[in-house]
Amino acid sequence: MNISVPDILISEVGPRDGLQSVKATMRTADKCQWIDSLVAAGLREIEVCSFVPAKTLPQMADAVEVVRHALTHRGVTVMALVPNRRGAESALKAGVHKLTIPVSASTAHSLANVRKTPEEMVEEVRAIVALRDAMAPSVKVEAGISTAFGCTLQGVVAEEDVVWLAKKCIMAGADESGLSDTTGMANPAQVRRLFDKVRAAIGDKTGAAHMHNTRGLGLANCLAAYDVGVRTFDSSLAGLGGCPYAPGASGNVVTEDLVFMFESMGLNTGVNIERLIAAREFLRVGLPGEPLYGMVPEAGLPKGWTAPKRQHSVVGSAA
Repeated sequence: MNISVPDILISEVGPRDGLQSVKATMRTADKCQWIDSLVAAGLREIEVCSFVPAKTLPQMADAVEVVRHALTHRGVTVMALVPNRRGAESALKAGVHKLTIPVSASTAHSLANVRKTPEEMVEEVRAIVALRDAMAPSVKVEAGISTAFGCTLQGVVAEEDVVWLAKKCIMAGADESGLSDTTGMANPAQVRRLFDKVRAAIGDKTGAAHMHNTRGLGLANCLAAYDVGVRTFDSSLAGLGGCPYAPGASGNVVTEDLVFMFESMGLNTGVNIERLIAAREFLRVGLPGEPLYGMVPEAGLPKGWTAPKRQHSVVGSAA
């Protein structure tokens, strides 16, 4: 049997990043149906929750239950965000496949978000990696460098600080380190330059591009990251999300628009865009009144549009 290997990995972060900023609390059953619809559309990596105190983010009080449901889907990498060792322990006990740790390059944002300096967060990464090694060695750990392109609290974030931090996180044992435009301040030239610098420092351990569309440059920044070798992209269905500790930061890149862009270019994402657009219905039901974004869902697919034919990468496996 030949298994198609997508050219691009779309990592859906809506169930975590998308929900952390909305006022209404989505019912667990609705979250599970949403995740089911994302899997049905072909998404194979989903950040389903964060393990944080319920009093801090009531939206994530059902994290264990959501993870348990997500794990019923074979072939899907179930991820959770963990800000500290305690959260990582809970996530590992729940059975997640991958941990993502927010490590901010901005001291001001880091203190507001996790109450630790960037240097202290490197030590937190080290502690989480040691815990992972003891509890579940197969689980991957990504240190996402938040505010990598600028911060609404601090202002300019020096590129050398971002590179230093990514390198330190890898030295602390993280499997990969990606860059996050937490505050939507990046531009394509900056994205190319900074990813090039990070790749020069940590090589193939360079992780995902996590872009926000706060100033309308989300897709352009994703394309810039693709141009310099990034192949994993975080995005959120209907553009839900934003960081509650970064004033004015809103709007993740819309998964529907991102998939359409790459598929139109002849790149295989493995995602069925019609089913992806249909998944928005679960947001309308679960979050009534919440604004849903996306140019492609609003305009519709071009008449007669089909994803352009391309040469799929395939791997052989015995049936």
